[in-house]
Amino acid sequence: MYTIEMKRLAVKVSDGWGSFVKKKIMVVDDDPNILNLMKIYLEQEKYQVIPIIDSTKVIQLFKMEMPDAVLLDIMMPQLNGFELLAELRKLSNAPVIMLSAKGETVDKVMGLELGADDYLVKPVDPTELMARIKAVFRRYSGNSEDSKILELPDLIIDLGRFAVTCKGKPVVMPPKELELLYLLASHPNQVFTREQLLDRVWGFDYMGESRTVDVHIKRLREKLPAHEAWEIKTVWGVGYKFSI
Repeated sequence: MYTIEMKRLAVKVSDGWGSFVKKKIMVVDDDPNILNLMKIYLEQEKYQVIPIIDSTKVIQLFKMEMPDAVLLDIMMPQLNGFELLAELRKLSNAPVIMLSAKGETVDKVMGLELGADDYLVKPVDPTELMARIKAVFRRYSGNSEDSKILELPDLIIDLGRFAVTCKGKPVVMPPKELELLYLLASHPNQVFTREQLLDRVWGFDYMGESRTVDVHIKRLREKLPAHEAWEIKTVWGVGYKFSI
């Protein structure tokens, strides 16, 4: 039997997979004009955007959407960015970039100490913002931008070459099966609903049914029987996860 810990799995994930599966970015700001601008900038870079103006709904929406990163304003009514950051860090290690008109060193230090990955002062240059977002994704991937390979015990998923190897033997998969497998395996132990998987793999404008996900999961399990180190598991009433 394998003794598996996440830090020992040697899972290699890169920013490059965003060209196949859209990364979700939550943007939190009480200024609707800034939200609209951010949405335009991010969608031009092929990110899926979750804008939110009400700070009291951020945590609930985060749990529902599970974004890959958060752009978080500091000065907001009700809950400020520092309070939200502290709550987000209890839920996830997803990258958080603080955005604020306050450029004082003490605010930057506080944000970073609470767990922010970066801090930008408004007005934000869109080119710099996109560069900072890509930089935090690369840091979290722990690998170069060009690599799209996941390596687990007896399983290698190479999204760049659209190839899967299990126990040293190639496994033939159509693109959507492979993209679905890659998404699940690159987020070990994270539960995805069927709707979230449809959004990420098929696109948010996909008009098909959630049963599509069930069919693809069934085929993946037939091709990749449960391993002692990993398994695609059903979370009843919710969705699926890649368990390690």
